[in-house]
Amino acid sequence: MTGKARPALSLSERASIAAEIARAENATSGEIVVLVATRSGLYRSAAPVLALLCALATPWPLIAFTVLPAAWIAAIQAAIALAALLIAMNERVRTGLVPPTIRRHRVRDAARREFDARGLASTEGRTGVLIYVALAERHAEIVADTAVRARIADEAWGEVLEELTEAAARGALGPGLLATVGRVGSMLADALPAGPNRNELPNRVVLLD
Repeated sequence: MTGKARPALSLSERASIAAEIARAENATSGEIVVLVATRSGLYRSAAPVLALLCALATPWPLIAFTVLPAAWIAAIQAAIALAALLIAMNERVRTGLVPPTIRRHRVRDAARREFDARGLASTEGRTGVLIYVALAERHAEIVADTAVRARIADEAWGEVLEELTEAAARGALGPGLLATVGRVGSMLADALPAGPNRNELPNRVVLLD
């Protein structure tokens, strides 16, 4: 066995989402891109921080409640710090150690970078919309260009993102994205009806490791 991880979305799910993007864009001048990232950050500092905290906290109860010699206490301190470091090397544990606020900021920053990198900020009508999902952080963002933001407030995406995040958490990312694209398409159709503009961006789902 190779141990290859199961993709976040199956081929059929990706095809269905791409078709839904095409259908939604037929009714709007908006351009929708869906991107699913394995993670938005590596959070490398979380492991040494945990090890340091464990190392600092270990000696005090041993000094207070035992009669162990200093050499033994130092050895136990080192062992616990090493164990904490090894445990925190696990990606899921390491990500979980990071406060939710920091994770959300990291996802938001990553989504904005991808928005620029994927050409969404360069559409003719400035109508690009990125639906970004970060699996490790269990968070999603929608980034919209200026023409969209002039007609749809950023706060309007809140309920859409909440439902998408809930769907991903229960293992229904594919159906969740399908529903999200449909809802985003409907909102764009109301705010930015279809015009003569061409399809400027690919409709495929982008997957990032």
